Amino acid sequence: MGMITTNDLKNGYVLDVDGDLVSVVSFQHVKPGKGGAFVRTKLKNMTSGSVVDKTFRAGEKVERVTTESRTMQFLYRDGDDLYLMDNSTYEQLPVAASLVENVDLLAPNTDVQVLFVRDAPIKVELPTFVELSVTRTDPGVKGDTVSNVTKPAEVETGATIDVPLFVNEGDRLKIDTRTREYSARA
Repeated sequence: MGMITTNDLKNGYVLDVDGDLVSVVSFQHVKPGKGGAFVRTKLKNMTSGSVVDKTFRAGEKVERVTTESRTMQFLYRDGDDLYLMDNSTYEQLPVAASLVENVDLLAPNTDVQVLFVRDAPIKVELPTFVELSVTRTDPGVKGDTVSNVTKPAEVETGATIDVPLFVNEGDRLKIDTRTREYSARA
């Protein structure tokens, strides 16, 4: 994109500030009675996830970075790398597993959103819900019907989540990838 001034900031813009890639969470133009105007911002670091407050002089130049989001399909895992296939070009790309939050909920052939900055993947987002089969769980105890009682269950990807007592081995479950919670039977 190139250089823009702080007067042109918008929420969601990705900037290169002091060598770190940050996303604009919020901004506010301030014109005090004395002195020059300034722009107060909240910036989220794209790699660490931390949010910091930063103040710029009005009209100061910052570098806006182009971002691109692509839908890709997860094929398989090899060590610390995940192999993804671009759904439009069928090109395969290795991506570090550390770029995925809750990577243990990722099953082969799942479509994911990959955020690219300067043609390099920096974040992989799982779909909000995934459907996985239960491979191992203890049977529910008959008569144990106190509300909201859960038991651990291992799903096909190796992840362990808490499920209601009526869930059995072989059931397909809908799991929320943001909270790692059971949502429904699929």
